[in-house]
Amino acid sequence: MGEGPVDPRGTRKRPNWKIKATVDTLVQGIVVSGFKDLPWAQALFLHIDRRGEPEGRRAAWLRALQEVEPITNASCKDPDPATIAFTWTGLEALKLPDRTLKTFSSPFREGMCQVDRLRRLGDRYDGKWSETVIKGGPVWSGNTPARDLDPTGPSDPEDEERTREEAIPQTPMTVHALLLLYDKQEGAVRERADRVRDALEPFGVSIVRQLPLDLRIIDGIAREHFGFADGVSQPVPYGDPIVLDDGSHPSKDPWHGVPAGEILLGYDNAHRERAPGPLLSMDTGATKFELEPHPDEPNFLDLGLNGSYMVVRELRQNVPEFWRSLDEGAARINAHDPGRTPVTAEWLAERVVGRHPDGRLLCPSEEGYHKTFNDVGYYKHDPYGHGCPMGSHVRRANPRDGLAPNAASAPSLLDSSNNHRILRRGRKFGKPIDNPRVDDREERGLLFICLNTDIVRQFEFVQQTWILNRNFADLYDETDPLIGPAGPFTIREQPLRRIVDVETFVTLAGGEYFFLPSMPALAYLGSL
Repeated sequence: MGEGPVDPRGTRKRPNWKIKATVDTLVQGIVVSGFKDLPWAQALFLHIDRRGEPEGRRAAWLRALQEVEPITNASCKDPDPATIAFTWTGLEALKLPDRTLKTFSSPFREGMCQVDRLRRLGDRYDGKWSETVIKGGPVWSGNTPARDLDPTGPSDPEDEERTREEAIPQTPMTVHALLLLYDKQEGAVRERADRVRDALEPFGVSIVRQLPLDLRIIDGIAREHFGFADGVSQPVPYGDPIVLDDGSHPSKDPWHGVPAGEILLGYDNAHRERAPGPLLSMDTGATKFELEPHPDEPNFLDLGLNGSYMVVRELRQNVPEFWRSLDEGAARINAHDPGRTPVTAEWLAERVVGRHPDGRLLCPSEEGYHKTFNDVGYYKHDPYGHGCPMGSHVRRANPRDGLAPNAASAPSLLDSSNNHRILRRGRKFGKPIDNPRVDDREERGLLFICLNTDIVRQFEFVQQTWILNRNFADLYDETDPLIGPAGPFTIREQPLRRIVDVETFVTLAGGEYFFLPSMPALAYLGSL
């Protein structure tokens, strides 16, 4: 939900941003819209069976898909939009030229299940899945094969195969593409998913996983299953090709401004460089698809221009365990300090997340954050985490200027934090729980989706350096209390601090890095 909460009460009115008219037809619609007016969606994970596919018909399924579900551009004129993105193995299945595949970024080429990436993301250590992953390991990924093994490594075939398995753990389902459908009616989007299945089946393309998604709007606010407002703090892009609703060019937002190249490939990024994307040789005959020549590589077309990299992680939420753990934590605090005002699980939950359920940031006094919804800094209002705890989820995910050692460095620390922002486009899956403290054994959670142009500097940095860093800020041996593994969580109060134990509430069920092509790039892929 990229526009922020459905009910942004208390916020200052910020003009909506979009892509300028000369470019909006070249960009997929999901880049500029979370489709908040369309509460229902379906996520269709596609697998391409390449056996027996004749030359020249590898992408016939993609053309058939466009017949029943045209992919939506960013002009936002489609009442029932659709989005598609591809894994590395998906592009390989389309027989994208090998020399083009090699021009994609390393994280995308290696896949989310490569051993180093698994460690950075906190998913797997020393050959074992973390407690923040469902039992048995993820059920789906792109199953990117291990490549470029060290030639000085084992020469025995069995040892080499074992090395490959350790480098890239395989999951039961291989996902080649993700198709997202959005609609006003739950039944309508389900029928569209059925039409897609019927259209793709003759081409050997199957839906190996299907997740019904929704915004889960309660009291006018889009909430995740723990009950908190979702999609609140989003980066605000500026610079070419970004414009406002009135056609004017936006200035840099002082709190959340990021260059367009942080979201779209081919534009200036936070380092004032052109965000690099994949290249396509001129001799492929692809010039007819409106692909532009790369300005620095005259013999190549810019296949990445107006596209992005999409990070997808299926995260299951254990709602009863969340509230049970916090009930126990509140009981321990009250028993230890019977003279203080009793705390509740809800009070602890707000500090784990770092917000009130309606989305307002916590603050030591009500003179701070309640007057503004999101455009505030931690250094001035809450430098010691007496309101929003230093290790809370929202403070780790976006520290703003809260890591500054002094007032003079606060602006530069804010700019530094914004160099790692991601644009979120996720939605919830699973029905709401009737009683949040009673396990109904239903699967529910968040299909986390974000867009960024530098997976290492943006998504992976946030996950490794902020979310899972056990020494984040001046904490010791703590990780994110909401999406991290079980462990201690410090809540500072004046003059004391309280440390409560929190459990594992969120587990990974599948994930991968995807390439979100531009509309011209998608047309080229459909010609393969």
